[in-house]
Amino acid sequence: MKKILLVLVTALFLIACGNSEKSSKDSGKIEKLKVAATPIPAGEILKFVKDDLKKEGIELEIVEFNDYVQPNKVLQSKEVDANLFQHTPYMENFGKKNGFEMTAVGKIYLPTLALYSKKIKNINELKNGDTILLPNDPTNLARSLILLDKAGIIKLNNNKNVDATLKDIVSNPKNIKFEELSAEQLPPRLPEVAASIVNSSFALNAGLSYKEDGLVKEDKDSPYANVLATLKGNENDPRIQKLLKALQSEKVKKYMEEKYKDVIVPVF
Repeated sequence: MKKILLVLVTALFLIACGNSEKSSKDSGKIEKLKVAATPIPAGEILKFVKDDLKKEGIELEIVEFNDYVQPNKVLQSKEVDANLFQHTPYMENFGKKNGFEMTAVGKIYLPTLALYSKKIKNINELKNGDTILLPNDPTNLARSLILLDKAGIIKLNNNKNVDATLKDIVSNPKNIKFEELSAEQLPPRLPEVAASIVNSSFALNAGLSYKEDGLVKEDKDSPYANVLATLKGNENDPRIQKLLKALQSEKVKKYMEEKYKDVIVPVF
């Protein structure tokens, strides 16, 4: 009987030790976090914090896209947990049009917007009937038109209207022709036209110089800061909160200031 009890006690002890070891392993388990992003600057910034997140028990997987549609589509289908590439007005407009809700977890950086050219050095050199390319997504189209209004190239009926379209132009002294294209198509077409509005991520990717090629630049106090976004209801996911903390660190702020100068501006 004593031998039986000893065997049982030993067995229970071993089971307890095994469970304890398993629990210990589970607590140190690496969790995966998938984030969609455009390659520059979002993808580069995410890669910069990858090791920091690993120390927090999170394996960051970055899924890169060269457009402004797929990062939200894969978030909608839950193929990724979050994305980094868009500002809040675009995020809200996209969600409304596609029947789902996203939320901004936190602001990260402002991708400056500018009018670029390979043919002219000053907007005064624009000729009658010249063509300017514009991004075709609603929020960046309005943002571009407001910028052109402030530069005096056109006049809008309301230069604070974030829903402005070409129909809202009330004055176009040089009869500028406007062509709308998806954001990734703008830099390749730049040599063919007088000028083009280009977002900073695509400008950087195309080797455009904000200082040398930019004719009209957006103010740094622009409200169009890019955010870490996720599906509504997921904003308190501990993995996403850890990513937000890493992205809003002094380390990342310094990295952005040194790498992107005045083209990408940290806003935290």
